[in-house]
Amino acid sequence: MISFKSDQKFIVTGASSGIGEGVALLLNELGATVVGIARNKERLEGMKAKARHPENVFLEQKDLAEDIAGLPAYVKALKEKYGKFHGLAYCAGITLNQPLQLKDYETSRRLFDIDYFVPMFMAKAFGDRRNTIGRGTSMVFLSSAAARCASRGMSDYCGAKAALSHSVHSIAKELAPHGVRLNCVLPADIATPMTLADPEILDSKSYPMGVGEVSDVANIVAFLLSDKAKWITGQNYVVDCASF
Repeated sequence: MISFKSDQKFIVTGASSGIGEGVALLLNELGATVVGIARNKERLEGMKAKARHPENVFLEQKDLAEDIAGLPAYVKALKEKYGKFHGLAYCAGITLNQPLQLKDYETSRRLFDIDYFVPMFMAKAFGDRRNTIGRGTSMVFLSSAAARCASRGMSDYCGAKAALSHSVHSIAKELAPHGVRLNCVLPADIATPMTLADPEILDSKSYPMGVGEVSDVANIVAFLLSDKAKWITGQNYVVDCASF
């Protein structure tokens, strides 16, 4: 059974809704201390109100893309505030359906900033052993099944998620000698507030076992962050019942 201690501290980004919220709540339920980061303070507070152990949930309102180069310094400041971290669950992200002839550079750059460059610089911060416990630290990045199975009009999203998934292999090799792990989870459509607004997804016949639930992703993220996965790094785990 997976469990954590209250002195095991994890940063969860995108913690105010969807999968990020689910991961934050599950880690807290399993005993960990969670520092939840998101842009929306009200939704962050709503997440904390649902927590099993709210005294071990701390909230940070921030747009991580506003100063990407400064993220290592930001994580260092969080370490000074909360203590050294055991791990990171990067669940923040945006999606975009933009056909080729409507492609806009600024919109594309914003997507890559959030879906690729921010997690890369968060990895840099967590690769610095001054910010973490060192050996035993674990990171999980939320990629997407779209990294492997592209859809029309989703070139930026698919490209950013594919870049994230493949970069994990390289970074994991750098960090493995120091006992630091990094893995990706690639979910297909999950029933979150974003997908619930699209009836075509929920009624899709592409999923013979139905559309996935947040818990389906949160459970594997928690496992990969735990010591139960101490011999797993540099991997991409697809959470999907359609593309088999």
